[in-house]
Amino acid sequence: MMKRLTGAEILWECVVREGVTDIFGYPGGAILPAYDAMLKYPLRHILVRHEQGATHMADGYARASGRVGVALATSGPGATNMVTGIATAMMDSVPMVCITGQVGSRLIGSDAFQETDITGITLPITKHNYLVTRAADVAHAVHEAFHIARSGRPGPVLIDITKDAQQSQCDFDDEAWPALPAIETASLCGRSFDETLALIRDARRPVILAGHGLTLANAENDFRIFAERSGIPVAMTLLGIGAFPGSHPLNIGMMGMHGEAWVNTAIQESDLLIALGMRFDDRVTGNLKTYALHAKKIHIDIDAAEIGKNVPVDVGMVADVGDVLRAWNRTIEPGDYREWRGHIADLRGDSAVRDIQNLPDNGHLYAAHVIHDLWRATNGSAVVVTDVGQHQMWEAQYYRHDATRSLITSGGLGTMGFALPAAIGAKMARPDAEVWVIAGDGGFQMTMAEIATAVQESLDIKIAVINNGYLGMVRQWQEFFYERRYAATPLLSPSFAKIAEAYGVPSHVVTSRADVVPAVVAARATRGPVLIEFQVEQEDTVYPMVPAGADLHHMIQRPSVLAETAPTSRETHRCKSRSSRLSTTSRAS
Repeated sequence: MMKRLTGAEILWECVVREGVTDIFGYPGGAILPAYDAMLKYPLRHILVRHEQGATHMADGYARASGRVGVALATSGPGATNMVTGIATAMMDSVPMVCITGQVGSRLIGSDAFQETDITGITLPITKHNYLVTRAADVAHAVHEAFHIARSGRPGPVLIDITKDAQQSQCDFDDEAWPALPAIETASLCGRSFDETLALIRDARRPVILAGHGLTLANAENDFRIFAERSGIPVAMTLLGIGAFPGSHPLNIGMMGMHGEAWVNTAIQESDLLIALGMRFDDRVTGNLKTYALHAKKIHIDIDAAEIGKNVPVDVGMVADVGDVLRAWNRTIEPGDYREWRGHIADLRGDSAVRDIQNLPDNGHLYAAHVIHDLWRATNGSAVVVTDVGQHQMWEAQYYRHDATRSLITSGGLGTMGFALPAAIGAKMARPDAEVWVIAGDGGFQMTMAEIATAVQESLDIKIAVINNGYLGMVRQWQEFFYERRYAATPLLSPSFAKIAEAYGVPSHVVTSRADVVPAVVAARATRGPVLIEFQVEQEDTVYPMVPAGADLHHMIQRPSVLAETAPTSRETHRCKSRSSRLSTTSRAS
């Protein structure tokens, strides 16, 4: 049926038709016509405190639900504030549509007030973007943007709409909704598919590398069937965590720079790597010249650009990983990998990072203890959204995720400040889920104003701030590679508990391990946002660690329990009391 609408009304007609119910944004002059028209439509707008927060919320919403997240901002600084969040989504293949206002079309190129070429700025960090200058072009741009964002390898799309395109009218046919072409993938019945089966059949020491693509393809069940039928051990990327149950006996753990030592060793000793929906990034492979030299390699990915980009492969297939797994499951036969799995178990026994007893219970509060105890107190059933840094790696090591989409974190870009806004988006997407933020004291301060958003929306999220008084991961690199010259990493932070209280949020401060679980239990029993500040050992370190560019099997590993309980002079310095170190931190800051 034909009707006459403004460009702003057409925008929301199309957005609602795409199934959107929630939008994260911040108003301003160039987007005001869209805000005014939005009042006519069944949309919930979440007012953020910074446009970066809007993009992270849309990102978290998409990761938690699998649906497209939507963020809204005005021109100029509103649009540029979204750039970090857009880049985060691009690196991690998150479906997101960002809508920005732009100055009137006649003013473009005149350096008008709050004019910025946001399409030019975001060209390298979006799958596609649009500059819409006519109301008649709004519907096509929106329809195509959502299709591009969610299809193939997902990612962010930006639509920049001039103010006059929002205000002017045109005819809109609400029955015209043309189908858009699907993304073509490789046939599964060709030579390459047969080659994968032959390589799997002949392998004696295979390892599956399970990536984020399994979740993006909703292929977790098909993958579990394949793993169990084949009997092949499974190693996880950081973003792959949750795609295969952490407690499953075939799950050997996380690979890479801060992955488990036995996993990295198994990869190096393997004779076949089956890479599913992962991209062999540098944090996974270490030195490419020595990476899994004796292994044949099968790589399945929806993005042709990833096949052979970093690691040469024997068979590469551009395909939906779910389609491949379903085809494999029709023909795969179990292999006899008992000896291989037993060897991996022996490696694990020598260097079990998950063994919490590797850390001394000596009165100091360690972040690993906090996360392990949080896992126990939540029965491992929470959706955990982490920031970036040491706490992120400890979470991946010590919180065992059995459910899909239960770990949400910034992987490729490593965006500090991600956790709190992304958790707000996750809670909006899954209101019945228990959602926890785990953030460091550095990253949390970048976006902690979004506490107000959580309060305003009455969101039941819990916030764990791991406060070690440093920019911890950077400090760790300074300890290992810069002779402990802590340049610009000691961090003077406010009382996070008092910050929370200023927003009307209940808070707790925890300094000993005995108080961890009681604080978590109390937070879980309280409706609405709650913040717990965990004041932890300051110079603790994430182990193991593969130095940048080093061989994957050359890891720095945690000193033994004996060394920890009888510290050297260096260790004695590391275990100084918190009060002493805080005074040092204050002077350094």
